[in-house]
Amino acid sequence: MSAWLTILGVGPEGVDGLTAPARALLDTADVVVGSERVLKDVSLEKAELHAWSSPMDDTLDQLDGWKGRNVVVFATGDPMHFGVGATLARRIPLEEMAVVPTSSAFSLAAARLKWPLQDVETLSLHGRPVPALHPFVQPGARLLVLTAGNETVHAVSALLMARGFGKSVLSVLEHMGGADERTVTLPADECEGKEFADFNTLAIECVAGSDAQVLPRVPGLPDDAFRNDGQLTKRDIRAITLSALAPSPKALLWDVGAGCGSIAIEWMRSAPGARAIAFERHEDRIRMIAENAVALGAPDLDIVSGDVADSLGGHPAPSAVFHGGATTNDDVFETCWKALAPGGRFVSNAVTLEGDAALMARHGKHGGELVRIDVSHVGPVGSRRVMRPRMSVLQWRAVKG
Repeated sequence: MSAWLTILGVGPEGVDGLTAPARALLDTADVVVGSERVLKDVSLEKAELHAWSSPMDDTLDQLDGWKGRNVVVFATGDPMHFGVGATLARRIPLEEMAVVPTSSAFSLAAARLKWPLQDVETLSLHGRPVPALHPFVQPGARLLVLTAGNETVHAVSALLMARGFGKSVLSVLEHMGGADERTVTLPADECEGKEFADFNTLAIECVAGSDAQVLPRVPGLPDDAFRNDGQLTKRDIRAITLSALAPSPKALLWDVGAGCGSIAIEWMRSAPGARAIAFERHEDRIRMIAENAVALGAPDLDIVSGDVADSLGGHPAPSAVFHGGATTNDDVFETCWKALAPGGRFVSNAVTLEGDAALMARHGKHGGELVRIDVSHVGPVGSRRVMRPRMSVLQWRAVKG
């Protein structure tokens, strides 16, 4: 079927900035969808004009009823870069869509600031929680951020100051490409009381202060970065465990018996779009998981409460499973192993003899690797120092055939 849905990117000048081919596509439309700001300049004799509903879902649901007609949807900038084009591509067969982009806010901002775009992290906080910014706040990093308006700039400045990055340089690029274009540049710790246009893109040049909390993207965050009650996979073991789990973009992890959520949170921090479900039955730990997820940049972590054995059903098949709690429970293991997608990775850690026996039995049945991990840390003995061993960990790693 030929494309019946056309997505046209527009800049601040709206339909007046459309190229001749894009204008020709608009002129043949039967239905036009866009923001009220763009639609006010559209004048077509036969086309129906529909402003986006709030939330958008109602308008998106109407699209199916317009199939077979010429439908044009307006999007800001590049529709496929944090735009509505990406949303529509999940609902409409790709061969039924045509996309005509214009310069994105990221391209315009990079041009204004003379930043090589390939060296910049681009992300959106429009309709997304501001704590998602945490993993990207690194010394020397340059970030371009789509915002939800003036309030996002202030929320970001507060986050940076709390992390010890208050001297980071913010450039608020307002109304790029329009008559009211303005750029305001100032340190994050001088934003309080300032007002910015709601139609803005935020550029951040991260500067770490002497008190900065630097939380690298690679697994192995400091133990004290997590609020915990002792049920925490320690830093060295955690780094090895995440390496064995091998996080990848958009992959889903089940963290079974999540404790304070350290494995799930570091999984999500390690790869773009990585997702995780943390299964935990203790209410106090569930609260800790939620607090840690927000504080460390994984606010979209899915937390499932209740008895683990009863709560595993009805969830999407995981790409990887970390079985960190109740490792001796064969019913929990069998449920997780059955749910694991073919080619998925299963990692389990044990510190007790009973746990060791369970992992050895599973290794005998399913293969994989058994690895003994021994870690020692320095400690005092009188006036001298010794290396004190921590509890040995047996780790089973397997890939489901």
